[in-house]
Amino acid sequence: MSSDINLIDSFQEFKDFKNIDRPTVITVLEEVFRSMIRKRFGTDENVDVIVNPDNGDLEIWRTRTVMEDGFSEDDDLEIELKEAHTYDPDLEVGDDYIEQITLESFGRRAILAARQTLVSKVLELEKDEVFKKYKDREGELVIGEVYQIWKKEILVLDEDGNELIMPKTEQIPADYFKKGDNVRAVVHKVDMMNNNPKIIISRTAPEFLQRLFELEVPEIFDGLITIKKIVREPGERAKVAVESYDDRIDPVGACVGMKGSRIHGIVRELRNENIDVINFTTNSSLYITRALSPARISSIKLSDEDATAAVYLKPDQVSLAIGRGGHNIKLAGKLTGYEIDVYRENDEIDEDVDIEEFSDEIDSWIIDELKRVGLDTAKSVLSLSQEELVRRTDLEEDTIQEIVRILQAEFE
Repeated sequence: MSSDINLIDSFQEFKDFKNIDRPTVITVLEEVFRSMIRKRFGTDENVDVIVNPDNGDLEIWRTRTVMEDGFSEDDDLEIELKEAHTYDPDLEVGDDYIEQITLESFGRRAILAARQTLVSKVLELEKDEVFKKYKDREGELVIGEVYQIWKKEILVLDEDGNELIMPKTEQIPADYFKKGDNVRAVVHKVDMMNNNPKIIISRTAPEFLQRLFELEVPEIFDGLITIKKIVREPGERAKVAVESYDDRIDPVGACVGMKGSRIHGIVRELRNENIDVINFTTNSSLYITRALSPARISSIKLSDEDATAAVYLKPDQVSLAIGRGGHNIKLAGKLTGYEIDVYRENDEIDEDVDIEEFSDEIDSWIIDELKRVGLDTAKSVLSLSQEELVRRTDLEEDTIQEIVRILQAEFE
């Protein structure tokens, strides 16, 4: 066969590049050649294909049964005695006539078509291999190089040149990448779309934070400390509940490290995301108290039936419990599974008015929104600037102005 249409050399090139295993190499090559044989002879059941992918050797042997002249019913499976004797005079009726088929005999057009089929099959195999590889790695940490940056996503290449996609929604808000930067993320989702593997990686998933802890804290990697749950507002705040199986190990101290040595690296990776590490406990009240850190809780009233918790704090602790943008109380609720309502202890209750008292002038959904962020009395609302109220709640500026006007009128 001429060198410019050498199927074996062509496949060897793909095999070396794609790292396809030897049994698969042989299977693919054999199927391509058998397809050529079926097109030419109508069947391949009496043909042996021998492939050596290491040195490029290929042998095709066709076996036909010698029949008496005039008795052959299928020339693809049988050969008449007279014709057989032109190849081997010693053959007799009933013998097997074995001949070697060369690739050149198929013709240039058939070989070029087979080469195209070969290329297609190799690409399909590669896509399948990439899909299987990453499907099994969902939730695992990967490191890649930023190759392309678009408005809604970036393209990252792994060490083998496979394409990984990180959408804007899976990036920490403060993330900023340039082409050539190394980036760490977790494999978030793997799908096949139009026969192409689509691998989504994430830096906002809780699993990303968990993998970082496993890298930085040997006790977690070794199984001495277990991460029970992680909740995040990416780039803002995260809460991590940990538990130790060894009474001699303080799980929080081990995760934070001496003078914060272990957690500092994680915080930097997460673009200065605040991370609260707390001891897990099955005591719901204690768990909620820890989850609302750094606020100090005065008392808690739990309702296990509807999973709600009324938390009472001193006035100066309310803003700590709620946190900037309401992140602290929101994450505490996600971590514990309770809907947490914050109430302030007020020594001058008679001088304040419960926000519910204004239900005839303020819509109930607006009152619920104010209470959600811990503003359950008129004075607690008025103690904050309008800009702060807009930032903490999901209310419009015009709505805030109207609320303030109504509440101020109560004290005039």
